[in-house]
Amino acid sequence: IMGVEPNCYPRLHTEAYSAIIIMLIMYLLYFLAERRAFSAVLNMKITVICGGRSPERDVSISTGRMVASALKRCGHLVALVDSAMDYEDNSENYFSKDENNSFDSDITDTAPDGDFAADRFGHYFGKGVLELCREADIVFNAMHGGAGEDGTLQAAFDLNGIAYTGSGQKGCMLAMDKQLTKDVLLAENCEVRTPKGLVLTRESYQKKRMPSAPAGLGFPLVVKPASGGSSVGVSIVDNLQGLADALSIAFRYEDKVLIEEYIKGREFSVGVLGDIALPAIEIIPKQGFYDYKNKYQKGMTDEICPADITAEQLSDMQTMALAVYNGLSLKAYARVDFIMTEAGKVYCLEANTLPGMTPMSLLPQEAAAAGIDFELLCQRIVEESVKKYDRS
Repeated sequence: IMGVEPNCYPRLHTEAYSAIIIMLIMYLLYFLAERRAFSAVLNMKITVICGGRSPERDVSISTGRMVASALKRCGHLVALVDSAMDYEDNSENYFSKDENNSFDSDITDTAPDGDFAADRFGHYFGKGVLELCREADIVFNAMHGGAGEDGTLQAAFDLNGIAYTGSGQKGCMLAMDKQLTKDVLLAENCEVRTPKGLVLTRESYQKKRMPSAPAGLGFPLVVKPASGGSSVGVSIVDNLQGLADALSIAFRYEDKVLIEEYIKGREFSVGVLGDIALPAIEIIPKQGFYDYKNKYQKGMTDEICPADITAEQLSDMQTMALAVYNGLSLKAYARVDFIMTEAGKVYCLEANTLPGMTPMSLLPQEAAAAGIDFELLCQRIVEESVKKYDRS
């Protein structure tokens, strides 16, 4: 400026003022756009879908009630919908900010048989369910287990142009099938250990009953439905008779069963919200392992959050959780479960694309340890899910 002739000063001042005015206008437009978007995320019409025909129906309804109440407290207009029921009234009658939910959400201490809900309800979607989902700005998916978590529901929503929370079809399919999860993690070379295991189909088992422990695997073994959740149908066995009994139980729930080596150690879970790993939580059942009863009955399990582990162990676990999350193409939120041996080796057990949001669930406890209360957690899940869609 010192080298500029004096008669140029007015022109420089004019250009500077113009630039400042343009910048102020841009900032104002950006602020208004952000405020409008933020307001839209805070004042949404949301359908919370739960229940259905899965063996995890009771857990799903409990999650749905908790989430619906929290979203209403956040100011949203919410409809709580059981996917297997019929809704024939005007759709507007189901959306409200009233927190009184009529759903029964008691969780018994034993997991129901695999066909109990399928026998009770004729169709996956009851009358009017898809219409209530289309009416919403976004659907909060609380459909634990089965088609609600294996990519089927996600595909149906994609085909109908319905926005929903959580991962898409691909991520749900990969995470729900525990053998596919292992295959992907090995292929991705993301340095995440998983227990050795093999899949047994109902057809192959019926043709040739297993005379001994599977090749390469010794007792004890973990037997579980390959795509189950909530520890439904899971057994730990240490002899051939126990293996036969466990297979009989697991095949009640699906046609494909996973047999894994048993890893003895401390059990942990790490939630992921967006691209951030939450504090780890340690799960210590007072008796047995972390089965359906110990998960959902109060006082059966001690849960320590943040977990009593070293900073290095926490960092390693969170790094692995994010590697699993990204490797499986998960979105918005998830939970990854681990076992750590006495020697400090960490094994990934599975990834959950639809973590429970019941009073006993792990993800809300992890979020609380990070300063995120339940209402904010539900709001954040909605916000992270909205990012999946290119919408104004």
